[in-house]
Amino acid sequence: MGKYLLKRMISSVLTLLVILTVVFVLLRQMPIEGYFDNFDKLDNSMIAARLTQLGLDQPLHKQLLSFFGGLLHGDLGTSSRYSVGAPISGIIAQKAPISIILGLLSMGVALVLGIPLGAAMARSQSGFWDRFGTAFIVFVNAVPAAVYYIYLQTLGSTALRVSMLFSREDLRTWILPVFSMSLGNIAYYAMWLRRYMVDENNKDYVKLARAKGVNESKITMRHVFRNAFVPMIQYIPTSLMYTVCGSIYIESLYSIPGMGGLLVDVISRQDNPMVQAIVMIYSCIGIVGLILGDLLMVLVDPRISLHGKGDAR
Repeated sequence: MGKYLLKRMISSVLTLLVILTVVFVLLRQMPIEGYFDNFDKLDNSMIAARLTQLGLDQPLHKQLLSFFGGLLHGDLGTSSRYSVGAPISGIIAQKAPISIILGLLSMGVALVLGIPLGAAMARSQSGFWDRFGTAFIVFVNAVPAAVYYIYLQTLGSTALRVSMLFSREDLRTWILPVFSMSLGNIAYYAMWLRRYMVDENNKDYVKLARAKGVNESKITMRHVFRNAFVPMIQYIPTSLMYTVCGSIYIESLYSIPGMGGLLVDVISRQDNPMVQAIVMIYSCIGIVGLILGDLLMVLVDPRISLHGKGDAR
C-alpha cells in the first residue's frame, strides 16, 4: 500500500501542478484591469507601480515560479479587487467553515435518503419504489439544476414560512440549501446502489442461498446489500465534488457567505489571485477524494488489494 500511496501522491501533485499552471496562464491572458480597483481613475505611473508590486512586469515563467514559490510557503497572495490588499488565506478562513458544515450536512442527508431508496428500488423491481426512484433520478439528471433549485427555493420558503435568504441564526433557513445540495447525490447513490444490488441478485451464490431456503431478508442484507455497497464506498469521497459544484450556485442563490458564493463573486469582479487560490482548493478536494475512495474500498473489503500487477490496482 505504501508504494501505491506514493505513486498516487506523485501523480496527484503533478495533476495539481498542471491545473494550476493552466489556470495561471489563462488568467494572465486577461486584461490587466482584473488586478486593479477603480482602474479608470489611475494614471500610468500608479498602474506601473501596482504591476511592479504584483510582479506582473516580469516574464510569464518568472511569475509562475514566484507563484509556486509562494504556495510552498503557504502564501496564497492578496486580493486585488474583492478586498484590496487583504490576505487571501484570511478571507478563505472566514468563508470555508460554513461551506464545510453545509457540505457535510448535505452528504449526510444524501446517504440517509439515497441508500435506502436504491435498496428499495432493487427489492421492488418494476414496482412502486423502482418507478418512483427511476422517475426521480431521470428528473434530477435531465432537468437543469438551476430550474428545480429556484422552484425549491420559492415553493419551499413559502411552505416553511421562512426567508429565501440564508441566516446562520435561523436554523430553518438551512433546510432548503442543504436539501438542494443533496439532491444530486441522492439520485447518484440510489442509481448505482440499485444497479449493484441487481447485479448481485443474479449471481450464483445468491441463487444457491435461495435454493437452500435462506430467508429473503437475510439474503438481501447480509449478502446482496453488503457486497453491493463495497463499490459504492469508492464514490462517497468523490461525491464531495458534486456537493462542491452544487454549492457554487446554491450559495449564491441563498446568499450564503461561503466558498461557493465567493468563487462566483471573485470571478465576476475579475479578482484573479482569488480565483487561482479557490480553484487550487477545489482541485485538492477532488484529488484527495479520489485517493480516499480507493483506500476506503480496501478497508471495507479485504479481498481488494492495491498491489496488483505492476503494483497498480
